[in-house]
Amino acid sequence: MAQLQAQDLAQAVNDRMTDWQDPSFQQVMSSLVRHAHAFVQDVQLTPEEWMTAIQFLTATGKMCDEKRQEFILLSDTLGISMLVVAIEQARGAAAHTSKPGEERPTEATVLGPFYWEGAPELELGADIGAGNAGEPAYYHGRVTDTAGKPIANCALDVWSGDGEGLYDMQKGGDAGMRLRARFHTDADGGYRFWSIKPTFYPVPDDGPVGGMLHRMGRHPNRPGHMHMMLNAPGHERLITHLFVSDSPYLDSDAVFGVRNSLIVDFAAHPAGKAPDGRVMDKPFHTAHYDFRLVPTA
Repeated sequence: MAQLQAQDLAQAVNDRMTDWQDPSFQQVMSSLVRHAHAFVQDVQLTPEEWMTAIQFLTATGKMCDEKRQEFILLSDTLGISMLVVAIEQARGAAAHTSKPGEERPTEATVLGPFYWEGAPELELGADIGAGNAGEPAYYHGRVTDTAGKPIANCALDVWSGDGEGLYDMQKGGDAGMRLRARFHTDADGGYRFWSIKPTFYPVPDDGPVGGMLHRMGRHPNRPGHMHMMLNAPGHERLITHLFVSDSPYLDSDAVFGVRNSLIVDFAAHPAGKAPDGRVMDKPFHTAHYDFRLVPTA
């Protein structure tokens, strides 16, 4: 058999993959092979550099466990997670036929590495911030479709770090779930709950991804934000954040997740009566945001 030249190897690999069972898998793998080989050619990768890359990926895998996903962090910090989110949201919007007068749907952003299934289901108005570091904040608003029709019983998962920038997952096995819950909207699509005003924080940078960021000359910080995941029958799922408008790092989010439409003013209030009638014995904040979901095609 004639010896293959370097420029022919990508095509040779794809030519050998003839027994395709899944056309989508064929498309993905063929493209991956082409682009991976093109990258190696572009940077003229040396054997030593390739071994360093293999060791980096191995270390990334070893850093993963049930509460830490270093590969998600890698994807996030390279901007790939946000690119996938943008493509998926564009696909959903394209499948929906907008009508005159409809509003744009709420923008999506990254899931992040700190989502934890099984958060407690609580009544609207509950306080998930009590006993945690941070300034109290009251969140409220409505969930509608793009035509303004309220969406009742929409599941709203919320989670955030505390006032020191730490998530419950980072506090050890005995900490349990904190600052996270699931609510359901009322008949008018309304939601409301108490938590804290999130602060900025560094993504975990004690692993291989942190080392990569430092070598890139990048900081690891994310601006303060509240995670929101909305699920309602007949509508596209929405994963997004509410970003604190006076937080640092809005212009340099380590995972590229900030969208201007998701930046929210957290109005400051002195101690006294809150919007839900609760009497607060210390200053607090309020954050209002209305979500718009895309009906499924």
